[in-house]
Amino acid sequence: MRKINKILVANRGEIALRVMRTAKEMGIKTVAVYSEADRNALHVRFADEAVCVGGPKSSESYLRGDVIIDVCKKLQVDAIHPGYGFLSENAGFAKAVENAGIIFIGPSPEAIELMGSKLAAKAAVANYNIPMVPGTEYAITDVEEAKIIAQNIGFPILIKASAGGGGKGMRVVESVEVFEEQMQLAVSEATSAFGDGSVFIEKYIGSPRHIEIQVLGDTHGNIVHLFERECSIQRRHQKVIEEAPSAVLTPGLREEMGRCAVNVAKACDYVGAGTVEFLVDENLNFYFLEMNTRLQVEHPVTEQITGLDLVREQILIAEGKALSFRQEDLQINGHALELRVYAEDPANNFLPDIGKLETYKRPQGLGVRVDDGFEQGMDIPIYYDPMIAKLVTFGKDREEAIGKMLRAIDEYQITGIATTLPFGKYVLQHEAFVSGNFDTKFIERYFTPEVLQPQATEGEETIAVALAALLMQKQKPAVASESAQATSNVSNWRKNRT
Repeated sequence: MRKINKILVANRGEIALRVMRTAKEMGIKTVAVYSEADRNALHVRFADEAVCVGGPKSSESYLRGDVIIDVCKKLQVDAIHPGYGFLSENAGFAKAVENAGIIFIGPSPEAIELMGSKLAAKAAVANYNIPMVPGTEYAITDVEEAKIIAQNIGFPILIKASAGGGGKGMRVVESVEVFEEQMQLAVSEATSAFGDGSVFIEKYIGSPRHIEIQVLGDTHGNIVHLFERECSIQRRHQKVIEEAPSAVLTPGLREEMGRCAVNVAKACDYVGAGTVEFLVDENLNFYFLEMNTRLQVEHPVTEQITGLDLVREQILIAEGKALSFRQEDLQINGHALELRVYAEDPANNFLPDIGKLETYKRPQGLGVRVDDGFEQGMDIPIYYDPMIAKLVTFGKDREEAIGKMLRAIDEYQITGIATTLPFGKYVLQHEAFVSGNFDTKFIERYFTPEVLQPQATEGEETIAVALAALLMQKQKPAVASESAQATSNVSNWRKNRT
């Protein structure tokens, strides 16, 4: 075992602060790295030490693994926590950290590399009897061969980039007539986004739920799951609202999915916190999707229902300590929701709306948690993900958690930019969400920009009609007078032209 005394957080914003707060509670010193655009960021001020690592673009700063490792050496850092995004799932960086004699707070480079390829991940878990979506087990480049395979699987099918995520290099194909064109587009997009044009084909599940299982593994061979998170409210394949537990999983299905998630982790000798993602169809059949080898954005909802600090567990595991609990010790307590508060305009196709936080006041009260990295007067940088905060609520059951979230949304004051707060309120009040009868097609089915327009109440409409009638009544004499005046002003020449 190796004691960690100083951690460098190779990230920014809310996740950097999140990690630093736990480290401080554990008596561990922290080092922040920042770009020129983040010079005045909250995580820079919170850390014990802070070092600028380059220009505002990620490629000039937060993705400069060599510079970050050099900072660690100069400041005698014991460990690096990568957060999520940036270098968190970069196997080469994890290996370089290990080679430098620094602890990487995360899984091994080998596990990151294995699970980073969707095809390799499927091959790795094949021996564990884990349900998979019907499809190819290898990358395809030959269009004609791919076309035959697609016809055998049956349309619609999904073409997916092997190396990617976030919806890039992904195409839904409805018929054989458009297959060739769509495959070429998918390969081109995958090559551009990931430097790897490998694609594979699988059966398209039209209206799935996106449900993931949190896992923890230590260096002593212990692996447990911390139940599920429902992540089906998405835009552009990116999550916006998450909750734990799911409203539709039975205890038996939860146990079965948890067992499969643990087996996925075993397949790659997983160490640390990770997430196994599944698609669940309308009949509650589930299929392995992928494994994310890092801390997830939505991890707070799991913390709320289990009472565990996942960052603390990550650090303890990285020090070589065994998990202090077994699977049978874990249970679900209450219900938690998370709304990602993005600087995006839901009325304009969720496009980023960058600007200054002219007003920024967080909601408070029992059962409300805000993980953020901003304060009033700060600008939202154009260089990074537009997420401002994660608004989390917790209640004794789903109904209470929803009520607290609606109250917190109303209490959250943000001006100067558009945000996803109104969208979140719309979703949480929608019958499909309240009943639990929804899937990843929620936005496509129910959301239009018009639903965010203020709706007049019946009383307001009555008053408006009365005022309009009164106004028209007052205008009638004036209009008549003006008409008469206009007639009298017409010249005799005009009157007698005809």
